[in-house]
Amino acid sequence: MKIVKYKKGRNNKYIVLLDNDIELSLYEEVILKYELLLKKEIDNNLMHKINETNQEWEVYYSGLNSLKSRMRSTKELRELLLNKEFNIDYINNAIEKLEKQGYLNDRSYVKAYINNQMITTNKGPYIISRELSDKGIDNNIINEEIVIYSDEDQIEKINKIINKGIKTNHTRGGNILKQKIYNDLKVLGYDISIINKEISNYTFDDNSDIAKKEYDKLYRKLSRKYSGNELKNKIREKMYLKGLKYEED
Repeated sequence: MKIVKYKKGRNNKYIVLLDNDIELSLYEEVILKYELLLKKEIDNNLMHKINETNQEWEVYYSGLNSLKSRMRSTKELRELLLNKEFNIDYINNAIEKLEKQGYLNDRSYVKAYINNQMITTNKGPYIISRELSDKGIDNNIINEEIVIYSDEDQIEKINKIINKGIKTNHTRGGNILKQKIYNDLKVLGYDISIINKEISNYTFDDNSDIAKKEYDKLYRKLSRKYSGNELKNKIREKMYLKGLKYEED
């Protein structure tokens, strides 16, 4: 097979036209490795090597482009390349090359991920650590880097969440509201001892205005179906579940 024509393509590729009308789309690195700008003929053995090497670079650039769109953990990138059904040996080679070049680094990924979650979410350090573990990050790296999420950071976020929970509460009584906020903070992954200390600084009183509004809302809804003592008991039951107590005179 003779090389008839070369044409510079896109994305580090050359288009190589052969005399049998076969058109090859080859990465620049493949062109240079096999000196195809100088060669005029390609035999079957060389063609096989060219195709293999070109596929290796296809995997590499696929990984590199994925990392340019956003940071990924090594596990995430490996899974992405596996889903594209690339050869596992080529994937391993590409990952090793990307790591050596500094494009793929789990520690850098962890640092960026923690900072981003701290800035953009209300997540505490434990849930962030769990998410990183799910992404295949080594626990030693996670434990070493999560310390940037300090107790002071937790205290600041916890108090904001408590204040917002109290301010926006329209349906719950004191103890029920306190328990809900406590559960929310626990689910978000904050340190239990810090939660307990900070939440103890707040007084969760029953709010008569909230109780009256909730009573009126329940009365309007339940009076369509119940009446008399049955209606009172149903309302009282619903109010109790919300930690509220209110009785009409």
